[in-house]
Amino acid sequence: MRLTSSTFAHDGTIPKDCAHVMAGGKNISPGLAWSDAPAGTKSFALLCHDPDAPTGTGFYHWVVFDIPAATTALERGNGDAKSAVPTGAMAGFTDYGEIGYGGPAPPPGPAHHYHFTLYALSKEKLEGLNEHTTGAKLRFMMRDCTLEQATLTGLFASG
Repeated sequence: MRLTSSTFAHDGTIPKDCAHVMAGGKNISPGLAWSDAPAGTKSFALLCHDPDAPTGTGFYHWVVFDIPAATTALERGNGDAKSAVPTGAMAGFTDYGEIGYGGPAPPPGPAHHYHFTLYALSKEKLEGLNEHTTGAKLRFMMRDCTLEQATLTGLFASG
């Protein structure tokens, strides 16, 4: 499976307008597209995680699940909690305590790595999840139904 972005290259810099407003950005989610999903894919889930965040466990910036199997992209700006996700999909709770995309806002210092990981799942819907589902809970609930995953990494530094 392959995950790409029309907004930034793998290991490239995430544009400032995709950063959280706390970092001077506009909180616009990047455009993402994927291809070559494995046979048996019934849905997708997407997580954006910053393992460099000074929390001990990283920081979840985007949680989306129950993305229909026919979907092959999330358009730029598609991360708004009100209009964000394809029909049938659901946006979950970020570590900002918000639903929808929450862009980068690292403390001053070296660039952080933002791992956008797409999961191909063997289930159409993940039971017991709602808009308050966190990244950690989603990862737990996908453990037995993940067929394949693809990761795209972007970098961002405040300043």
